[in-house]
This record gives sequence, structure tokens and C-alpha cells, in this order.
Amino acid sequence: MKWIRPLDADIAESADLVGAKARGLVELHRLGLPVPAGFVVTTEACRAFLRDGHLPAGLGDELESAMTVLEKATGRRFGGRPPLAVSVRSGASVSMPGMMDTILNLGLTAENTAALAAETGEAHFALESRLRFEHALRELHGGAIPNTPAEQLKLAVETVFASWRSPRARTYRELHAIDHDLGTAVIVQVMVFGNRNERSGTGVAFSRNPNTGEPTAFGEVLFAHQGEDVVAGTSTTLPLDDLATRQPEVWKVLADALERAETHYRDAVYVEFTFEAGKLWLLQVRPGRFTGAAAVRVAVDLAGAGRIAREEAVLRVSPRNLDHARTPRIDPSADTVVLGRAIGACPGVATGRLATTTEAAIRMSSDGSVILVRPETSPNDMNGLAVAAGILTARGGPASHAAVVARAMNKPAVVGLVTLTVEDTNAAVTINGRALDEGTLITIDGSSGEVVLGRAPLLIGGADEYTEQLLGWADDLSGDHGTGRGAAERLDAARSALQRNLPR
Repeated sequence: MKWIRPLDADIAESADLVGAKARGLVELHRLGLPVPAGFVVTTEACRAFLRDGHLPAGLGDELESAMTVLEKATGRRFGGRPPLAVSVRSGASVSMPGMMDTILNLGLTAENTAALAAETGEAHFALESRLRFEHALRELHGGAIPNTPAEQLKLAVETVFASWRSPRARTYRELHAIDHDLGTAVIVQVMVFGNRNERSGTGVAFSRNPNTGEPTAFGEVLFAHQGEDVVAGTSTTLPLDDLATRQPEVWKVLADALERAETHYRDAVYVEFTFEAGKLWLLQVRPGRFTGAAAVRVAVDLAGAGRIAREEAVLRVSPRNLDHARTPRIDPSADTVVLGRAIGACPGVATGRLATTTEAAIRMSSDGSVILVRPETSPNDMNGLAVAAGILTARGGPASHAAVVARAMNKPAVVGLVTLTVEDTNAAVTINGRALDEGTLITIDGSSGEVVLGRAPLLIGGADEYTEQLLGWADDLSGDHGTGRGAAERLDAARSALQRNLPR
């Protein structure tokens, strides 16, 4: 096939062609971990679509052939009975979390939804899944939904391709210096229904704590929900520990997958997962991309365990990571007015005037720092997130859109403040019953999760044991154990020494 590749262990093409998400799924296949069957439409097809305004010649036939392969693999019928439903997701060669469109449950029709209900004994779930699909495609496409699943699939691929040029995606690329001409791949996989029943669910997991680097699994889970509910932040998530309590067999498989993926990548990893009726499936894996103190600890721990060399540990940590390792925190002994405490999603402290909308954040940022305060954020808030010094949301957890984007942009964030209400019409918020007008100065602590009225006194800690260990290795590599040098200077000296010793 010219435009499509199967998602299996034999794919040799790079992420430039099939996308980073597909490359991660290939690695999971090679590790023997559970991945839903599927295929990927290449970035070349996306670039052709963006250039010509329509799907490239031959892609329609290839989609039909690829779906026939999935039918044979699953024993299901696309548009028939028993129904085969698929997810349609973006997957560029570089991570752009939440910036492009996703369509789930494609392939459920009015006729075969009844068959799914009879098969599972869950009529509400079957109907909800079909209605979710219809609502999503109608909202994203803005027009009538084609009658046949085959035509719906073509439209879904077009919709994901077109979302590459959405204003939010363009803003994200500009902020992160990503080439606008790359395009995105599209991943089509057999649906795993996390919303089927209470033995089903969805979540995200890090192999280590992304805020501290501590070597314990960290994440969140939603039972009887689909993955978009976790990222959107519209539902209250549960800590990952609840999965171990309620579905111990699923947790056992997930914990093993995290360990094997971390060993393979020689780094902390992030995975997205769904489980249906007690069976786990992995939907994404990538390196954790930790920053600050977490990046330092992971590098030191991995070197201490012999998974990477000390030289690599030193090279992995940037001077900027060292700067952020000494993350300021609100002084707990100070006489402050604590408005509330929630989930610290990205370490650091930010002080600014609260803004209740993206438009207000953009307008107010010209006069000083702002904190974007929202019920939850979405990709449509990208411009506001870009100008904000920090982020505060009423809903969501460590993997909500606000948390993921905050970590990517290294901005302090507090999420899931359940006592927060945001009144867009009045440009005001209420926290624990206390009304605050837009423009009120607040401080948020992305480590402790505290939200404080006004400007708070800060504490800036010294280097911790992991930073000291790393800098000791850096001094050994540079051969300079003199005093009076800053951390960045010591790290740079080691990097220069390593560069000089490379074979010519």
C-alpha cells in the first residue's frame, strides 16, 4: 500500500512517515504488550490532502482494504454484525497533546448498535457510544454525517488531517518551533470500550512521578468512561492506586507494562490505557519528558541502577533542568490567605491577576502576569495558556489537558480545585465561597497545590541529594573539583569534556 501501513512489529518506517504515536505502538508490539489491532495513514497522505484539498487518489481503496484486514483479524463486520467499531486519532512525528481531533466509536449504526447491546448485555453503553460518535463527528465536521461507515471513515480521516491547520495547533507549533509543513499521521484502531461497565475504564500512567521523579507509578483512572473524558478534565478522576484496588488483574498487567517499557526506553515513560471488561489495552507510549528536579532524579536513579551510564545521565540533564530543580515554593510559615488546595500538576510558583477567559488573559497580559482560571481548559484555550504565567482549573487531574500542556510549557499549574467556580458572564470566580473579581492578584504553587490571595513569600531550596550526585559526576568527568562555580558551569564543563573525548 502507498498511503497506509499496518500497525505491527514489522514496521520499519520512521516517525517522520508514520508518526511518533505509531512508532510507540510498534515498540509495544515488539515487547509483546497488548495493543488494539489497527493501521496508520501516513504523514505523506496528510501533506497531499493539505496541498490538494482532498484525500489523495487511492487512499479510499486502501482504507477499504485495511478495514477488511481488521474484519478478518477480529471476526467482526464494519457496518455489520457483530459490529466492528474503530477509533481515529492523530499522531504527528512530534508530540502535540490535545491539539488535533479524535473520533471514537466509528462504525456504530442505528442497526448494529442493537447487536452490540445484545452482545454485551449493556444497552445504555451501546447507545451512548453511538451518540458520542455522532455528536463528535457532527461537531468537528459541522455538516451531515454520511450514511455508511466507509464514508464516515473517510470523513474522519479528512477531519483529523484538517485539524493540523486549526488555530490551536498552529499556535502550539509556533510556541514550540515545530515545522508547519510536517503534517500528521492518522491511527485507526479497533475500539476498546472503557465505558462498557464498571469493570471497564481508561486512564494514563507514568512509570515515575512526573513532579518529583520518585520511582513509583503515578497517574489517574476513570471507571466506565472513555479516554477523552480523562484528557478533557470534565470528570473527576481517581488516583491510579484505585485501579490496583478495584481491578487488581488489570493493574498487574499495567505495572508489568510500565516496567518493561521503561527498561526498553531506558527512561521514565508515559502510557495511555483502556480496559474493557477486565482486559487491558495500551493506546500510547512515549518517554516521560520530565523537567526540573524530576529529570535530575530520573537520570541519577537510572545511572545508579546501571540502566544508563553516568556520562549519559549528565548529558540528559540540561542547565535549565538544574535551574528548575531549585523550584520555589510558597513559604508555609508566612501569614497568607490560603484560598484553597488542590492537585499540583506542574511544579513552580506563579503570581498574577486572575483571568477567566483566554481573551481576557491575552488582553491583560500586556500589563503584567496573569493566571488563567478556567473550569477546565481545552485546546481552544491555547492562546490564553501561551500568555499565562500559571494555570488554575476547577476540574481535571494530572493528565487533564491543563496539566499536560502546563508540563509541556513548564508553567506552574494547579488543577482539580473542586471549590472553584468560574462565572464567565460576570468575569469573576468563587473559591470556597469567597468571590474574587477578574484582575484580583493570586499566587499558585504547582508543587503543593496551594492557591493564595495576593503575592506570597517564597522559599527557594538548595540543591537536593540527586542534584549534588549529578554534579559530583559532572566534576569527575571534567576533572575540575574546584569551588566557586555554579551548577550550570559545572555541567557545561562536563559536557565539553565529553565532547572532546568523542572519537574523531
